[in-house]
Amino acid sequence: MDSENTPQADTFPLGDDSIQIIDVPPLDLSIYSLTPDEAEFFKAATGINDDNMLRAHILRAQEEAYKVAPYPCIYDFAFVRMWITKLPVYQDILDIGRERLGAVFLDLGCCFSVDSRRLAFDGILACAIVSSDIKTEFLESSHLLFRTPNDTWAGHSVSGDLLDSEMLSVAPVMRGSKVGSPPDLSTLMSLNPLHGHCSPSMPRVSRTYSPKSNNYIWHASKKEEGNVTTVFGSTKLSSFCHSPESWTELWDGIVFEKGEVEVKVNAWPVVVAQTSIDFTTWSVKRL
Repeated sequence: MDSENTPQADTFPLGDDSIQIIDVPPLDLSIYSLTPDEAEFFKAATGINDDNMLRAHILRAQEEAYKVAPYPCIYDFAFVRMWITKLPVYQDILDIGRERLGAVFLDLGCCFSVDSRRLAFDGILACAIVSSDIKTEFLESSHLLFRTPNDTWAGHSVSGDLLDSEMLSVAPVMRGSKVGSPPDLSTLMSLNPLHGHCSPSMPRVSRTYSPKSNNYIWHASKKEEGNVTTVFGSTKLSSFCHSPESWTELWDGIVFEKGEVEVKVNAWPVVVAQTSIDFTTWSVKRL
């Protein structure tokens, strides 16, 4: 990619603070690769069967998204990896979507909405999927990547900051079996109308969603909870990471009362943004 098209700095919000990435590294085309499963999916989803044409198309989508926000996950093609399919509970997610009446799948921090698109590819009704990101442009990038004009994708999108109560307010943990019918997802302007209707993906969300929900996600972790520093370009990013044990204790005993949920956590080492860290996949199931 042309260096003149590479953003030199990007500032993005992080709670009440913000982080600025400086001296953003230019995109490295040699990093691009697809596994056979990834290639099969993207060929089917985009209608591009030629490997070279598909590569050029994905690189174009990557370049446009990198201009919006130069995140490491865009730089190193993490967005094509379809991490959701690697979750031990992925089949459970599909079963819920197919069998539970009124089930809503909420894809938070969706970026290109690849997980949402994969779920639809594997049989979940797109009209039951809501994708959300703080960057509105990422929701548009999804249409570029998957070659779907806004009116041809039945899924729904809502942009906003999850830490803003106007986007998502905090409410008590939902209990009981009846929460009523879900709202018309096409009318959503925030996530607040979804209280009691879909699976959470973080403690703030878990206090607002379905008493029958199941929660699945992946994130960075440490063997012992504490801060971890990653390097991207000339920027050092420090963030707090839970250990598998502290993450389990958070959900089973703090967010929910002890014994209300079943928590499963799996971690393995990966290299992200020049830093070796543990990645965690986890699931929380209401009992």
